[in-house]
Amino acid sequence: MNDSYNADSLQVLDGLDPVRKRPNMYTDTARPNHMVQEPIDNSVDEALAGHATRIEVTLRKDGSVVIADNGRGMPVDIHPQHQVSGVELILTKLHAGAKFSNKSYQFSGGLHGVGISVTNALSTDLEVAVKRDGFVHKMSFKDGYVDRPLEQQEKIPKRETGTSIAFMPDPQYFDNPAIHAGELVHLLRAKAILCAGLEVIFRDESHDVEKIWHYPTGITAYAAEVVGGVDVVPESPFVQMVDQDDFKMDWLVTWCPEGDLDLRESYVNLIPTPQGGTHVNGLRLGLLEAVREFCEIRQLLPKGLKLKVEDIWESCLFVLSIKIPEPQFSGQTKQRLVNQGVTNKISSLVHDQFSLWLNKHIAEAELLVEYFVQVAQARMRTSQKTTRKKWVAGPRLPGKLTDCLTQSTKDSELFLVEGDSAGGSARQARDKNNQAVLPLKGKILNTWEVDQDKILQSKEVHDIAVAIGVDPGSDDLSQLRYGKICILTDADSDGSHISTLLCALFFKHFRPVVEKGHVFVALPPLYRIDHQKQVYYAQDDAERSHIVSQIQQKYPTANLTILRFKGLGEMDALQLRETTMSVQTRRLLQLRCDDIDSDCEMLNQLLAKKRVASRRQWLMDKGNLADLLD
Repeated sequence: MNDSYNADSLQVLDGLDPVRKRPNMYTDTARPNHMVQEPIDNSVDEALAGHATRIEVTLRKDGSVVIADNGRGMPVDIHPQHQVSGVELILTKLHAGAKFSNKSYQFSGGLHGVGISVTNALSTDLEVAVKRDGFVHKMSFKDGYVDRPLEQQEKIPKRETGTSIAFMPDPQYFDNPAIHAGELVHLLRAKAILCAGLEVIFRDESHDVEKIWHYPTGITAYAAEVVGGVDVVPESPFVQMVDQDDFKMDWLVTWCPEGDLDLRESYVNLIPTPQGGTHVNGLRLGLLEAVREFCEIRQLLPKGLKLKVEDIWESCLFVLSIKIPEPQFSGQTKQRLVNQGVTNKISSLVHDQFSLWLNKHIAEAELLVEYFVQVAQARMRTSQKTTRKKWVAGPRLPGKLTDCLTQSTKDSELFLVEGDSAGGSARQARDKNNQAVLPLKGKILNTWEVDQDKILQSKEVHDIAVAIGVDPGSDDLSQLRYGKICILTDADSDGSHISTLLCALFFKHFRPVVEKGHVFVALPPLYRIDHQKQVYYAQDDAERSHIVSQIQQKYPTANLTILRFKGLGEMDALQLRETTMSVQTRRLLQLRCDDIDSDCEMLNQLLAKKRVASRRQWLMDKGNLADLLD
């Protein structure tokens, strides 16, 4: 270790070195399947754009993979800025691609310009052959570096186009270097189902296997074979399609009360999202509202019973595939969608379409409702036996605390919410099974310089201590009642002040709770941006400017409506759930104690009474650097 820290200590990783240095940031390093998926997704993007009708995937005996399509073929001309061929740029430069705008692709899964270059970086050998402009063009790489430059080879008919990529995954980067053929088959079959008319061919040379999938009518053809001999309701799965200019959706839904089938698949631009996300949330909410409305009109529910989302979701089987121009995923492996405007859009469409079906198929609809009622009644019987952990001795829980049902400390969450108004919205937005809400009135006491034996004189601090089950200054967390304690305040400067005071409280007087990773700060949005039927949320001015800039680049004459939330109380329950409280879409910052001396110095600077003069001087010196709110 060198104690010096100068500019020459900094290391800049060029080309594909970042991928080789930290491969698990760019792909799944358990197996090379995600490396295979990246070029497949590029081929499917060509099919979505109407330029490819066939994709072939071959697993060779030596462990290498070949992916070929009959799309337009990668560009082989020289890029005007980088002065290398399009093929070389795509395969050796991170964040290089044609999918940052809608000029070449309206819908695509490859959004970051990273995927195929990651495949190259983590391969011992990669060879690409491009059929384009009446010739075959070939280029090869070793360990991500150019081995043989792009060469124009044999002449072919101009109508023959496409790209073929053959590569050998480098075993040093993977826990298991073998490709999981079963997962790959499932992925390829789904691509064929969801991209109507696309022919997908799979060959496994080691096991002499060949499979061909072709569904001319897409998900409708799939619906005919999905249930087999299993009893489902309705007997023919409900299938619907939506085709709008900037939004397409195919969805299939049915219910299997006996639980013999496990079919829950979601896709965004044909990218599988095994962790779901905002599109699945929209499907779930839309189905619930349609069923509730049907039950209310026909008065089908027993008195005192209200259907909840888990009642209709327990044995629901579905396939949901959407196509949108600018999907946002939670990571490079794209396992969960986080576009916040998608939930409301899909919920509305699903509600309208499924409501029509329910009212046209009364007998099957009433059979479904009868099953949902049975599930709901079983849930209520169970919940009557489930009680939160009570204190045997000591003070009662605070009166304003709205507790959750679960007895599991690990799974439970407490939201400390600024203001009674926001507390009401949070109560409606929460998942009452595992989320509790404690509203706080006004700015709490600055406890940074208050003795521990005196801080409980503050009612707000007393309520927090009682609610979480930990005494100030205690190292005993055996009675801790929540796995996550989330500070939820307005996104403006006043909210930041209150959040800072709460962080100081936990850091000074409940430090073991912080050190064990139980305290978080929620990040609600400050702005809502509406463009056409799309809704975007921004946490601050910088994010708002970035979103507005992206929209205006695509739509120069865009008519935007921008709403600045004055506080959490202005957000309705659905908005608060979608943006701030839902596990699927929220953003949380964990409060940590990595450098106690530095942290204490920072909080002293912000909160200590004896530092008033230095704070004033700091503001005079640094105040010009602040970004003032509109």
